[in-house]
Amino acid sequence: MGIDAARRLAQLDLVDIQPGLTDAEFVSIERRFGFEFADDHRAFLTAGLPVWTPGPDDHPDKASWGWPNWRQLDSATLQEQVDWPLTTALDDIEQGEWPPGWGNRPHDLVRRIAKAKRLLADVPQMVPVYAHRYLPAGRGSFGHPVLSIHRLTDTIVYGHDLAHYIDQEFREPTVTVTLWRDYV
Repeated sequence: MGIDAARRLAQLDLVDIQPGLTDAEFVSIERRFGFEFADDHRAFLTAGLPVWTPGPDDHPDKASWGWPNWRQLDSATLQEQVDWPLTTALDDIEQGEWPPGWGNRPHDLVRRIAKAKRLLADVPQMVPVYAHRYLPAGRGSFGHPVLSIHRLTDTIVYGHDLAHYIDQEFREPTVTVTLWRDYV
């Protein structure tokens, strides 16, 4: 799936694609951020590393970081993008949100955040694919849906898997219905 996704992205010719990540680079990234890429995400980045492109990746909303540049491990932007799912979850929990499967919500904010951090430690880390689109970490796993995580309370599926996501995010659909195609 990862190789198919990389092929689809390359065919669209919308983004600069650098040579893929090496095994040594994967080791550095995974040590630095404390996760392992899912197998399809790893295959995608081995086939080629998409990088930020002026124009399509420019966006006034901070949640749109473009492609993560995994070769700039000390970048504050990359760290922010990696941290975003946990940061936004904790922000929403601080504001009173509490996941239904977590049992009783502590009333005391300090205890609530401490409990949330303990429970979040058992959740697979989310790894940025593009902007605020994420796949779960996990060597030996693949085929997960790509999630758009704008907030904990604003999370939607953007693709059934990585290849489907590339089509959904970057391929313009062909509208065949007269009149309506002029307004899509």
